[in-house]
Amino acid sequence: MADQLVVGFDLDMTLINTGPGFRDVLAVLGAELGVEFPAEEMTAKLGPPLDLLLEPYLPAEAIPAAGDRFRALYPDHAIAGTPAFDGAHDALAAVRRHGGRVVVVTGKYAPNAQLHLDHLAFDVDHLEGWVWGVGKADALRREGASIYVGDHVHDVEGALAADAISVSVLTGGCTREELLAAGTHVVLDDLADFPAWLDEHLLDLRLAALEADLRERGSVLVAYSGGADSAFLLAAAVRALGADNVAAATGYSHSLPMAERDPAREFAASLGVDVLTPETHEMEREGYRANAGDRCYFCKAELLDVLTPIAAGRGLAHVATGTNADDVLAGFRPGIRAAAERDAITPLSDAGLTKEQVRAASRRWGLPTWDKPAAACLSSRIAYGVEVTPGRLGRVEQAEVAARAVLAEAGLVDLRVRDLGDRASVEVDARLLPLDAAVEADLLDGVRAAGFTEAAVDPRGFRSGSMNEAL
Repeated sequence: MADQLVVGFDLDMTLINTGPGFRDVLAVLGAELGVEFPAEEMTAKLGPPLDLLLEPYLPAEAIPAAGDRFRALYPDHAIAGTPAFDGAHDALAAVRRHGGRVVVVTGKYAPNAQLHLDHLAFDVDHLEGWVWGVGKADALRREGASIYVGDHVHDVEGALAADAISVSVLTGGCTREELLAAGTHVVLDDLADFPAWLDEHLLDLRLAALEADLRERGSVLVAYSGGADSAFLLAAAVRALGADNVAAATGYSHSLPMAERDPAREFAASLGVDVLTPETHEMEREGYRANAGDRCYFCKAELLDVLTPIAAGRGLAHVATGTNADDVLAGFRPGIRAAAERDAITPLSDAGLTKEQVRAASRRWGLPTWDKPAAACLSSRIAYGVEVTPGRLGRVEQAEVAARAVLAEAGLVDLRVRDLGDRASVEVDARLLPLDAAVEADLLDGVRAAGFTEAAVDPRGFRSGSMNEAL
């Protein structure tokens, strides 16, 4: 799994517009000291330490005491009047959306910086105050930050000294030309542009990591269901290794819907890869038929026990599954454990690619599977504790075909017929609910005709993995 993302942010003129509050404190301090500070000029390029800003206007011996007084006045005169920049909260949320940590590394006195964070409800894991320029590098390295966002050329210095990507915003006093001359990697107009940049940056990094990993593997047999994840992995393997070093294998059994088979073969053929279709016999495994919470363990064990010798016989170094980074974090996934026990590799999750990123990359590459709805095996429709049999799998498939036919004109994307024993629960896209009464009646008639004595539409709509709610 890829290392956790850590992003550092400067505070003044990056996350917050410090100017108004800073000027207010200067006015009070100047009145106390009998000095008229040129507030507009002093706030034009906020960022340097306060002592340097005061230096032109006070005797050297008076600066330490003036700085202390400024910091003492600050909480009462600067916090409430200092706003967050537009996009600041969204920028922090973008880091969170990618499972990352947020650190603020600032030249501001730390207790006053914390007051800003609290007042504006910034979601921050760590604050490091009173550090400036290259001095910020120590904090960034210690926290493991790979990106540092600031507005000043000295923020660029800190990022570069920490070997972090320097992202600069034009909300401070430095120009684009000054920031680029200082060596920044990226210049954004403001933080509103940061989430989209971060999405693309991480996708680029993780695709590069995936390609490097696959190249190092040499050759792979992809456990290929035809879904978005395994289709993308197959395409990535062909890009990295060439079709001659890649094969795809789909286990054919009662649990694979017939409707999934031809499109999967056609996609693989478009990549120049043949699809092997060995039969799997998970139904012969007692644990699979019993359908306790660990059913997926026995299914995946059967698949890998069939594919591993096929890979060896073809001289392919590894069997790879389409497990993504979200799958690894999803909690109860016995199938992942079965694959790991059999030394299957998981290039997508190893590169840190999430399900959303797999779809984004698939769209970037023009793959038709980029928006393919999730299509779990038919056995996932049967409630835990209800025995899995070929007959049950067949009637679920027949019921879903009938339901899809009724809802075809509605632009249906996701649908599941859940086998709860003798009755069926039908989950459809929530946007379609409530269904027209006549449409619902036709749908349920088709489901009952497949072999269910009772059927009802779930008012909560489609929920991926809803059977796990009972675990």
